[in-house]
Amino acid sequence: MRTLVELTRAPAALTVLGDTAVGAVAAGRPLRGRRALLPLASVSLYWAGMALNDWADRERDAVERPERPIPAGRIGPDQALRVAAVLGSCGALAAACAGPAEARVGAGLAASVAGYDAVLKHGAAGPAGMALCRGLDVLLGAGGDRAAWPAAAVLAGHTGGVTALARGEVDGTGVPTAAAALAGTALTAAAVVAGRCASPRHRVAAAGAALVYAATVGSAQWRTCRRPDGATVRAATRAGIRGMVPLQVALVARRDLRAAAVLAVAVPLARHLGSRVEIA
Repeated sequence: MRTLVELTRAPAALTVLGDTAVGAVAAGRPLRGRRALLPLASVSLYWAGMALNDWADRERDAVERPERPIPAGRIGPDQALRVAAVLGSCGALAAACAGPAEARVGAGLAASVAGYDAVLKHGAAGPAGMALCRGLDVLLGAGGDRAAWPAAAVLAGHTGGVTALARGEVDGTGVPTAAAALAGTALTAAAVVAGRCASPRHRVAAAGAALVYAATVGSAQWRTCRRPDGATVRAATRAGIRGMVPLQVALVARRDLRAAAVLAVAVPLARHLGSRVEIA
């Protein structure tokens, strides 16, 4: 069980639970009835992607991260691939149970996850591929409704910046990459505050959560600009993962304060668990 937890980065799934909530609130489609399965579909597909990530990177990890389950010999490559297949199938099935629109988005998300891990990850399109996965995860909660596209773009943009920076977790990164990630974080926070809100109260709540997001992610990225070595980049990547939750809270708070309050409970948990996981 511990090996499976490490293989799937199980604790980090907390940072994707809010994606479908963001999409649902933006589209005005509550996560009720069969649609309550969508957060579970999101988590299953995330875990599948992490397992597939380690299967695809097993030779590279044997050199760079020998402590991971596959190179350490705690699980075989074929077993890891089966875990990814089962989890991916469960995620797609859960999305399909929620409705036909959700089924289409879920299938697209599953395909995007597989494409990122098996093809795009180490190429120039890698950050864009990961960003697409995150955006589709938000749209899963919205059933693909266009009303959720702006919110999906915000989370996708953040994810792309974190992914680009995470490529330097082993050997460090360049100052331009670190500066670009920091600029992206500032633009993301500004976009959240400038977006349409249900009332002044909603805007204040969104601005507060956006400030927490900017402080959490931006401060770590600023340190990376000053010292772009591998250890500092890893810390900034973890901060980027933790920052997903306050960003989700900010996006939800623009229209639903009650849902934002529920989601905010995950912020301290994400801060704790985010220090123990990797996305690369």
